[in-house]
Amino acid sequence: MSFNPQKPYNELPLLPPKAEIESRTILKQVIKSRAALAELNGKALIIPNQDILINNITLQEAKDSSEIENVFTTSDNLFRAFSASMKNTDPATKEVLSYREALWAAHTELQETKKFTTALFIKIAQQLKESDTAIRNEPGTKVQSRKTGEVVYTPPDGEHLIREKLKNLETFLNDEAFCDFDPLVKMAIAHYQFEAIHPFFDGNGRTGRIINVLYLASKGLLDLPVLYLSSYIIRKKAAYYLLLRGITEKNDWESWVLYMLQGVEETALQTIDRIVEIRQLMDVTCEKVKQELPVIYSKELVETLFEKPYTKIESLVSKDIAVRQTASKYLKDLEEIGVLKSQKCGKETVYLNTELVKLLSKQ
Repeated sequence: MSFNPQKPYNELPLLPPKAEIESRTILKQVIKSRAALAELNGKALIIPNQDILINNITLQEAKDSSEIENVFTTSDNLFRAFSASMKNTDPATKEVLSYREALWAAHTELQETKKFTTALFIKIAQQLKESDTAIRNEPGTKVQSRKTGEVVYTPPDGEHLIREKLKNLETFLNDEAFCDFDPLVKMAIAHYQFEAIHPFFDGNGRTGRIINVLYLASKGLLDLPVLYLSSYIIRKKAAYYLLLRGITEKNDWESWVLYMLQGVEETALQTIDRIVEIRQLMDVTCEKVKQELPVIYSKELVETLFEKPYTKIESLVSKDIAVRQTASKYLKDLEEIGVLKSQKCGKETVYLNTELVKLLSKQ
């Protein structure tokens, strides 16, 4: 039966795919991608406080994953909202921050349950949208080209059928006896399947990209969920959608899996570079504070300045670095030597780590 983009794709095949997946080309790329991830895990250890990576890398991943879905915010708005209060934040920035929260909440849950479930997928989508997102139970959902408005795909219809296909996806992800492909290959296959099932009215792409990183972490290929994969997809966005369609229309799995594996390698290496740059900047900042403000210098103080792009008085107080009045003086002193720059954010003052923001904002 030929694929018709106007009709619900209720015939979406169950996993594993009926195709030659682990070809010589794919397996060669698996080796390269695994090596890059292993190097990333090792390099992450040069940052002593892991919150620095979790906060800064996942914020950029959240921003880029949301941008793929045409949800835009600036790095400055994002960093300021993350470091201060979300009350006065614009809707797009709130949505991006919700991505980070959804990623981290799901990662924490998976460390306990070790299982990918439909309930987990729903939780991720609900946190992303800050709504009572549920499995689609009404017909009429269609995927359209943003440029032309043309319908390019109609996902399966009916809640019962959608849940059946998600149950099969759960088994594929959780049961190695069911399918023993390399986890990197399974991640790529599962991402297509989740997007093809399209279980929610909105938020499918972002939920699927969170699942990618969580799956690699659950299989021990990532020590922390800090892979910057969405930046690769943004750069090669046309190929992303073209290759997804290639599976649906031509059963071309190899091109898609290769694309995703190359993305893992490329972004692992990119994330390594970012980690090294953060470490170098921390070292430079340490020396500057030691030399110019030796009385207030401590390793904990400098690490706090890097945990989030913006620091506030409470950040120092909560870590017992200083009491409130002294913390205020420390931040003003750091501004005087050019390490920080103060900004009003609603009623409170936050202090921007200018060099860190420059580093994180560059593509």
